[in-house]
Amino acid sequence: MADAYIVDAVRTPVGRRKGGLGGVHPADLGAHVLSELVERTGVDPAAVEDVVLGCLDAVGPQAGDIARTAWLAAGLPEEVPGTTVDRQCGSSQQAVHFAAQGVLSGTQDLVVAGGTQNMTMIPIAFASRQAAEPLGLTEGPFAGSEGWRARYGDQPVNQFHGAELIAEKWGITRDDQEAFALRSHQRAVRAVDEGRFDRETVAYGDVTTDEGPRRDTSLEKMANLDPVVAGGTITAACSSQVSDGAAALLIASERAVREHGLTPRARIHHLSVRGEDPIRMLSAPIPATAYALKKAAMSLDDIDLVEINEAFAPVVLAWLKETGADPERVNVNGGAIALGHPLGATGARLMTTLLHELERTGGRFGLQTMCEGGGQANVTIIERL
Repeated sequence: MADAYIVDAVRTPVGRRKGGLGGVHPADLGAHVLSELVERTGVDPAAVEDVVLGCLDAVGPQAGDIARTAWLAAGLPEEVPGTTVDRQCGSSQQAVHFAAQGVLSGTQDLVVAGGTQNMTMIPIAFASRQAAEPLGLTEGPFAGSEGWRARYGDQPVNQFHGAELIAEKWGITRDDQEAFALRSHQRAVRAVDEGRFDRETVAYGDVTTDEGPRRDTSLEKMANLDPVVAGGTITAACSSQVSDGAAALLIASERAVREHGLTPRARIHHLSVRGEDPIRMLSAPIPATAYALKKAAMSLDDIDLVEINEAFAPVVLAWLKETGADPERVNVNGGAIALGHPLGATGARLMTTLLHELERTGGRFGLQTMCEGGGQANVTIIERL
């Protein structure tokens, strides 16, 4: 069977909303990591067969197939095409899956995968509102669908409602969430101070490090915040941060590694995606992880490190309860609560961090998963070489 290798992975620092990356065109964010990826690997950019980038809210500067725009904005060869993926928060993880599948199928040898997002410029769900309003349509992709209503009724479909449902189902209190959020910041601050992110990040101008981690946060400060949903347990402190950033990976076949003199750093060991209840929305990493481990004939005991996106604290806490995973192997350098969640880029950012942390610690297998709109979750298992 063919193999798909990760040759390199790089990301920008993650910028805070209206922070140092807030005014940067999302295509330029993408171009920045694409240029760095080509330079670091020394690969002939004309040999790349496709560029697959994740990006949500494709309107304005994020419209028009931003994968293609970012590649061209980087000054890279015009003959290389690009395509943009939207699997909601898992878009750039799915981009890696598509790139790896192209290689595994034998139809491609060199594919760039990643993602870019500027949430300062284009707020979440802005694109759907902008498209619907001039047409006089009811806001929201589900409203007006007879088939949807027949199946799911008029239940709210949004991430905050889903997070509250998870907290209720798994008995996760606000105190539990705030303790988890504090730990995320503490781990991220430690990672920054110890230089754990230095090798994986490429500065963008004056932005040299992640802007999200809060050194001065505390349980006392979190306790003063109002819930996002009246009467609920979710607050901004227990939610992922609105952010800007980009990340990219080079995926190669064995033939490309040999012909281009590349040195692979990891192998794609497994990839899959599963769905679950779209109303609860954010709990799909639980069944998706079980499915992936079964297909890979592995258990969590085989996994050295896990990166699961911290969309909301209950997402990870429920996953930990169901899987029995060791918290000391999960999000060891913090997660999106501290580091931020530039929607279309986060999947590639997580994989970039996972690869580098496996190398730093000497671990062999890493598992990545994340919740996605529509009640979906991708799972990728990589093997460090």
